[in-house]
Amino acid sequence: MQVIRSFGHLFGGTLLVTGTSLGVGMLALPVATAEGGFLPSLAIYLICWLFMLGTGLLILEACIWMPKDANLITLSHHLLGRTGKIACWALYLFLFFSLMVAHLAGGGSVLQQLTGNIFGSWSSILLYLLIFSPVVYLGTGWVDRLNILLMIGAVLTYLFFVGSSLPHVKGALLTSANWGKAWGALPIVFTAFGYQSLIPTLMTYMNREVKKVRLAIILGTSIPFLIYILWEFLILGIVPLEGAGGLKEALALGQNAVYPLKEFVKNPALLTVGQAFAFFVLTTSYIGIAIAFVDFLADGLKVPNRGWYKVGICAIIFVLPTIIAFIDPTIFIQALNYAGGIGVALLLGALPILMVWNGRYKQGHSLKHQQLPGGKPLLIAMGLFVLVELVITLL
Repeated sequence: MQVIRSFGHLFGGTLLVTGTSLGVGMLALPVATAEGGFLPSLAIYLICWLFMLGTGLLILEACIWMPKDANLITLSHHLLGRTGKIACWALYLFLFFSLMVAHLAGGGSVLQQLTGNIFGSWSSILLYLLIFSPVVYLGTGWVDRLNILLMIGAVLTYLFFVGSSLPHVKGALLTSANWGKAWGALPIVFTAFGYQSLIPTLMTYMNREVKKVRLAIILGTSIPFLIYILWEFLILGIVPLEGAGGLKEALALGQNAVYPLKEFVKNPALLTVGQAFAFFVLTTSYIGIAIAFVDFLADGLKVPNRGWYKVGICAIIFVLPTIIAFIDPTIFIQALNYAGGIGVALLLGALPILMVWNGRYKQGHSLKHQQLPGGKPLLIAMGLFVLVELVITLL
């Protein structure tokens, strides 16, 4: 039974990382990267995947140094002091409110499409919120169970979509390349590999079995990387960049990658499967991010993660994003740009580097727990990459 339980935690943890990484970023990727072209996009995917895998392992290393149930606030306070704690609070709130807005706007939009526009924009967002948010209140175990079901749905619809879409791919659409335009997609590609806030929750859920958490991180990020490549191939090979209903127009209107398919794939069943896939991956990401947000606030506010305290925390993380999504239901792409370009780059990119640097080389934490080889040179190179991403975002 212990072996089965241990494997179950590894399997569940891997799927939580995968589900959190997929979701909302995946639906935006082909739209955001379309102007760069297929091959430049692949190069950026590879770079961002390796970088975000690295920062995830850095957070894991920092978690090893800290007591059980420590979240990012505790990590930043112990490793970076009061200034680091304040920065972590500000960045986390900015990032996760942006992500929650994007998920609610995107989830409501896909739900509206799936129901044949029976519900309007506002009611679709509210319905999406009311269906899935209670699971977050019930805790990580319930989120894990729902996530497994959603991932099964995502896998089945993805495989069907891939098999049915391949005949529609036009090779000529995949040959264009504009490296200058490609780098502009970095903010959203960063978001597409964002999962690191889940690691403290995983440490608790997986009983602080570091080797299994590490394996869950590696497997859980590799799966999205492979899925993204094939997804990019399909969307960029089917939907042209220019013209009515093209990817450039979708970007301007803040639409996800599935929406433009209806103009170029004259197959209602295939379009429905694509929308169902979008629904599954959005929701896996939504519940993963939301449960990490709950744990973060409970740790940061130093309140019990149960009872009326948890009700209050859930109200904080769900009400404000819902109001913003109501105000502008087309905010999907814009919210992801802000989230990735600033929030992910600083909170999930720069902060782990600084925490581990201080922990290893200033506070003297044991290097026997080191999860990412390369020492100071690698940490410096990763820090420079964050600066490059921030400059690209600002420019």
